Amino acid sequence: MMTSLQQNLQTMVKVFRRECHRVLESQRTTICGADEMLMVLQLSMAEINKEENGEFTVLLSNLLVTWQHLMKDKLHLLHETSDAPENYNAIRKMYNSFLKSSNIVDLIDVYEMYDTLKTERDCEELLTPVQLLEFLAGNSDSCNVADVVIPPVPATPSNRQSLKNSKLPTVVICAYLKLLVNSKNDLAVAHVLNIPDRGLGRGAFTDLKHAARNTQTSLFLAATSFIRAIQLGGKGYAPSETDPLRKHLKGLSDFVHFTDNLEELLGEIPDPSFAGSRIMSTIKARLLKGRSSEDPLCAAAEETVQELRLRIKNIIHSQKEATNASTIGVSPARPKCYAINHSTAYGGRETVKVLLHLLDEEATSPPSRNKADLLYGDEGDMAEAGVSCILTLFRSPEPSTGSSPKSLRYRVLEHEGKTTPKAKGNPIRSQFACTYRDDPLVNKKTAAVPKS
Repeated sequence: MMTSLQQNLQTMVKVFRRECHRVLESQRTTICGADEMLMVLQLSMAEINKEENGEFTVLLSNLLVTWQHLMKDKLHLLHETSDAPENYNAIRKMYNSFLKSSNIVDLIDVYEMYDTLKTERDCEELLTPVQLLEFLAGNSDSCNVADVVIPPVPATPSNRQSLKNSKLPTVVICAYLKLLVNSKNDLAVAHVLNIPDRGLGRGAFTDLKHAARNTQTSLFLAATSFIRAIQLGGKGYAPSETDPLRKHLKGLSDFVHFTDNLEELLGEIPDPSFAGSRIMSTIKARLLKGRSSEDPLCAAAEETVQELRLRIKNIIHSQKEATNASTIGVSPARPKCYAINHSTAYGGRETVKVLLHLLDEEATSPPSRNKADLLYGDEGDMAEAGVSCILTLFRSPEPSTGSSPKSLRYRVLEHEGKTTPKAKGNPIRSQFACTYRDDPLVNKKTAAVPKS
């Protein structure tokens, strides 16, 4: 059930998407919703903590305090007596830098730009700053859903796994769609780099992150540049044999080739509805490869694809109605089929517009209630579901020592052996002295026996 507040938010986003070419360099800029805003803030705080204390981590309590301060600061709702969290200016700068480098704007940025972008036919004010703050904070009072009662469900391992299975297809499909329309989106790359499993874990992500930082490019461009250099470059242009990314050549090749296939579908199929359906079906097939039909993830993926297909059809229908309403009394334009090089000039353009509209709708979804599960989660359950904790993924792994770590059982027994007091006095001996021939006590006794 969509609330009036969410509908107003979507209307505001539609105006932004329609007029954003006036203020943005790229019309493929994507919008991050409340959950992604919190993830970016988490990464920003962890990066600042690493610079200050050497640890890439952040406490949930500190994160939520800074989250509230950031929202109020951007919406100009801070009191004069409000105290800023520690290192807030550096965190805010890091947050803005991440959004800019990823070609992303958040919902508060869209709200700020609405006054500039709205036209005479648009509403004067759709939302107040306080309403947007309450929506982003997940305050149920702002959602006008008092008549909807959600019974509490105990958090059990089966419930948590079922919830992850239901969310995973939406997260993966939307992340791939974001990557198609905005290749600079590093957060989208983090979500799908190793989904399905390509052997690209934390080590591969860290090497890719360092390569992108050294070349000052996005994660996706760093991966594609490396693979293109391997495929097309000669001896003078191929990456060095010592390049860390060579260890992950197979996985990165699979990732780049898969996104190439999606881009081909995007550009070659002129019908946006059919193109979107084919793209999502392709993603679903790769996600479920090797899984049995009885796997709960299969049913969740099929349900997600059907829902997204219906939403795409509704978007196309609403766009046609808006176009017909705006062209009443205007002489018909020359058909596009007569355009020069029509296939390359218009290939994928209409589909990109539809996908951006779909992703804009996702960005206006209410935030998750369980922040701890969203941001940290249980790594075992998340790994089993195929979703990586973003904070863990961006944290560089500890350097290898060349030997595998000792098992927990070994360390416990080793600790017990060190702390257990040794028995005093002479131990009980066997009747066979040869058993203890290297023992000092035995040697002392045998030395005292005279030779015959």
